[in-house]
Amino acid sequence: MKKVAAAAMALALACGPTAVFAQSQMDGMKGMPMDKMGSDAKGAVHKAKGTVTRVDAKAGVVTLAHGPVPSLNWPPMNMGFKVTDQALLGKVAEGQSVEFEFVQSGKDYVITSVK
Repeated sequence: MKKVAAAAMALALACGPTAVFAQSQMDGMKGMPMDKMGSDAKGAVHKAKGTVTRVDAKAGVVTLAHGPVPSLNWPPMNMGFKVTDQALLGKVAEGQSVEFEFVQSGKDYVITSVK
Protein backbone atom coordinates (compact mmCIF):
# COMPACT_ATOMS: atom_id res chain seq x y z
CA MET A 1 0.00 0.00 0.00
CA LYS A 2 2.88 2.36 0.78
CA LYS A 3 4.31 1.79 -2.72
CA VAL A 4 1.01 2.79 -4.33
CA ALA A 5 0.74 5.91 -2.19
CA ALA A 6 4.35 6.84 -2.95
CA ALA A 7 3.78 6.35 -6.69
CA ALA A 8 0.62 8.47 -6.58
CA MET A 9 2.46 11.22 -4.71
CA ALA A 10 5.34 11.16 -7.20
CA LEU A 11 2.89 11.41 -10.10
CA ALA A 12 1.06 14.31 -8.49
CA LEU A 13 4.30 16.18 -7.89
CA ALA A 14 5.47 15.56 -11.44
CA CYS A 15 2.23 16.82 -12.95
CA GLY A 16 1.91 19.85 -10.68
CA PRO A 17 4.45 22.08 -12.48
CA THR A 18 2.97 21.16 -15.85
CA ALA A 19 -0.49 22.26 -14.77
CA VAL A 20 0.89 25.52 -13.38
CA PHE A 21 2.80 26.18 -16.63
CA ALA A 22 -0.28 25.45 -18.75
CA GLN A 23 -2.35 27.81 -16.62
CA SER A 24 0.26 30.55 -16.89
CA GLN A 25 0.15 30.26 -20.69
CA MET A 26 -3.65 30.62 -20.62
CA ASP A 27 -3.62 33.73 -18.40
CA GLY A 28 -3.25 35.97 -21.45
CA MET A 29 -6.55 34.62 -22.75
CA LYS A 30 -8.69 35.87 -19.84
CA GLY A 31 -11.91 37.44 -21.01
CA MET A 32 -11.98 35.54 -24.29
CA PRO A 33 -15.43 34.11 -25.05
CA MET A 34 -14.15 30.54 -25.52
CA ASP A 35 -17.65 29.09 -25.65
CA LYS A 36 -18.74 31.38 -28.49
CA MET A 37 -15.59 31.65 -30.56
CA GLY A 38 -16.70 29.03 -33.06
CA SER A 39 -20.23 30.32 -33.59
CA ASP A 40 -20.22 34.13 -33.70
CA ALA A 41 -16.78 34.50 -35.27
CA LYS A 42 -17.15 32.20 -38.29
CA GLY A 43 -17.19 34.00 -41.61
CA ALA A 44 -16.15 37.33 -40.14
CA VAL A 45 -12.93 39.06 -41.19
CA HIS A 46 -10.88 40.21 -38.20
CA LYS A 47 -8.11 42.82 -38.19
CA ALA A 48 -5.11 43.22 -35.93
CA LYS A 49 -1.59 44.61 -35.70
CA GLY A 50 1.36 42.60 -34.51
CA THR A 51 4.99 41.60 -34.77
CA VAL A 52 6.09 38.44 -36.54
CA THR A 53 7.92 36.21 -34.06
CA ARG A 54 8.28 33.08 -36.21
CA VAL A 55 7.69 31.92 -39.78
CA ASP A 56 7.32 28.17 -40.29
CA ALA A 57 7.08 27.76 -44.06
CA LYS A 58 6.97 23.97 -43.85
CA ALA A 59 3.89 24.03 -41.61
CA GLY A 60 2.41 27.13 -43.29
CA VAL A 61 2.17 28.97 -39.97
CA VAL A 62 3.12 32.51 -38.97
CA THR A 63 3.39 33.23 -35.24
CA LEU A 64 2.53 36.77 -34.23
CA ALA A 65 2.69 38.77 -31.02
CA HIS A 66 -0.51 40.65 -31.80
CA GLY A 67 -2.44 43.41 -30.14
CA PRO A 68 -6.08 43.24 -29.11
CA VAL A 69 -8.66 41.96 -31.58
CA PRO A 70 -11.85 43.86 -30.67
CA SER A 71 -14.10 41.86 -33.00
CA LEU A 72 -13.29 38.70 -31.01
CA ASN A 73 -12.80 40.37 -27.61
CA TRP A 74 -9.22 39.01 -27.57
CA PRO A 75 -6.48 40.59 -25.49
CA PRO A 76 -2.93 40.92 -26.84
CA MET A 77 -1.17 37.53 -27.08
CA ASN A 78 1.25 35.36 -29.04
CA MET A 79 -0.48 33.07 -31.49
CA GLY A 80 0.17 30.97 -34.57
CA PHE A 81 -1.93 31.63 -37.66
CA LYS A 82 -2.15 29.36 -40.68
CA VAL A 83 -1.83 30.65 -44.23
CA THR A 84 -3.57 29.10 -47.20
CA ASP A 85 -1.69 31.24 -49.72
CA GLN A 86 1.98 30.27 -49.42
CA ALA A 87 2.91 33.57 -51.14
CA LEU A 88 2.02 35.36 -47.88
CA LEU A 89 5.00 33.65 -46.23
CA GLY A 90 7.33 35.56 -48.53
CA LYS A 91 5.85 38.87 -47.39
CA VAL A 92 6.77 38.45 -43.72
CA ALA A 93 9.97 38.09 -41.71
CA GLU A 94 10.75 37.67 -38.02
CA GLY A 95 10.74 41.02 -36.23
CA GLN A 96 8.55 42.71 -38.86
CA SER A 97 5.56 44.80 -37.72
CA VAL A 98 2.43 44.00 -39.71
CA GLU A 99 -1.24 44.78 -40.04
CA PHE A 100 -3.15 41.66 -40.94
CA GLU A 101 -6.60 40.27 -41.58
CA PHE A 102 -7.72 36.76 -40.72
CA VAL A 103 -10.76 34.51 -40.69
CA GLN A 104 -11.76 31.43 -38.79
CA SER A 105 -11.64 28.21 -40.79
CA GLY A 106 -12.82 25.28 -38.70
CA LYS A 107 -10.77 25.40 -35.51
CA ASP A 108 -7.96 27.35 -37.18
CA TYR A 109 -7.43 31.06 -37.74
CA VAL A 110 -6.10 31.80 -41.22
CA ILE A 111 -4.36 34.99 -42.37
CA THR A 112 -5.95 36.35 -45.55
CA SER A 113 -3.87 39.50 -46.01
CA VAL A 114 -0.76 41.17 -44.63
CA LYS A 115 0.39 44.80 -44.95
